[in-house]
Amino acid sequence: MDFPKLFIALFIFQVLLPSHMSIQAAPANSNLFREYIGAEFKNVKFTDVPINSNVEFHYILSFAIDYDTSGSTSPTNGKFNVFWDSDNLSPSQVSYIKSHHSNVKVALSLGGDSVGDGYAYFDPSTVDSWVSNAVSSLTYIIQEYNLDGIDIDYEHFHADPETFAQCIGRLITTLKKNGVISFASIAPFDDDDVQNHYKALWKSYGHLIDYVNFQFYAYDQGTTVSQFMNYFNTQSSNYNGGKVLVSFISDGSGGLTPESGFFTACNRLKSQNKLYGIFVWSADDSKGNGFLYEKQSQALLAISH
Repeated sequence: MDFPKLFIALFIFQVLLPSHMSIQAAPANSNLFREYIGAEFKNVKFTDVPINSNVEFHYILSFAIDYDTSGSTSPTNGKFNVFWDSDNLSPSQVSYIKSHHSNVKVALSLGGDSVGDGYAYFDPSTVDSWVSNAVSSLTYIIQEYNLDGIDIDYEHFHADPETFAQCIGRLITTLKKNGVISFASIAPFDDDDVQNHYKALWKSYGHLIDYVNFQFYAYDQGTTVSQFMNYFNTQSSNYNGGKVLVSFISDGSGGLTPESGFFTACNRLKSQNKLYGIFVWSADDSKGNGFLYEKQSQALLAISH
C-alpha cells in the first residue's frame, strides 16, 4: 500500500474507532465518604455523625437480610427484612437528614456477617425466585425509607459464584432500570470463597457496580502503609476499572489504622489520582471517640480533588 492510501486508511480507522470500541475512563480522585451505620444497636443517629458540606456523603444502613425476624433466623429466599436499628434510623430520620444536608444520600447494605447467633448465608432456592422476591421486597423498603442505593455485603454462601453473580447482577439491573436506586456497591474482602463470588459478579456485571467498598480492615491488625498500598494495587487489579474505596474499622481491630498511617496511605493514593473515596465501619463504634477519624477523613477528601 502506498503512503497516501495508508494515510487515508489510518484516518478512516481513527474516525470509526469510537463507534466500535467502548473505552472506559479511568477513575480519578473523589470526595466520596461513606459510613456504615445501625448494625450494632448502640443508639447512634444520623445527626450524631459530623457531615462536611464539601464531600459527597453516603450513610449505609446495616443490614437488610433475607431472613425471617421471628427469632428462628431462617433464610427467606430473597424476601428482605430490616435488621438495622430502625428505632433510631427510621424513615422520618432519613428524610430529616437528607432535607438538611443536600450532599447526603442513604443506602442499605444486604447480608452482612451474621444474623441472630449464626452466619447470614446467601441461600437462594432458584435464581428466578430469589430475584423476584428480592426486587419486590427491596423496592418496598427502599421506597418506604426514601433510599438512594444498595450495597452488597454477603460474606457466607450456600450457592456457587455463578448463581450469586446472576442473582445479584439481575437484582441491580432491575432496580436501576426501574429507577429504584441510582447507585450500587459491593463489599468484598480478602478471602478465597468471598473473592470467587464477587469476582464472578464483577466479571458479568461490573459495569453496573459504582463502588467497591473493599474491606481493607479485614487484613491483619498491624498492617503497614507499604503493605496497604500493595493490597490496594492487588484489589484494583481484581476489580479492574472499578472505584476501589479505602477503609478502616473504628475499633482498630484490623488493617491499617488511622494511628498507624491510614491517612498517609490516603495522601499517597491521592497524589497518584487513585483516592476514589473512603468508607468506615462503623458509626456505631465511632460514636465512642466522637467521630474523630470521620472528621479527618472528610477534611482530607474535601481538599480540592
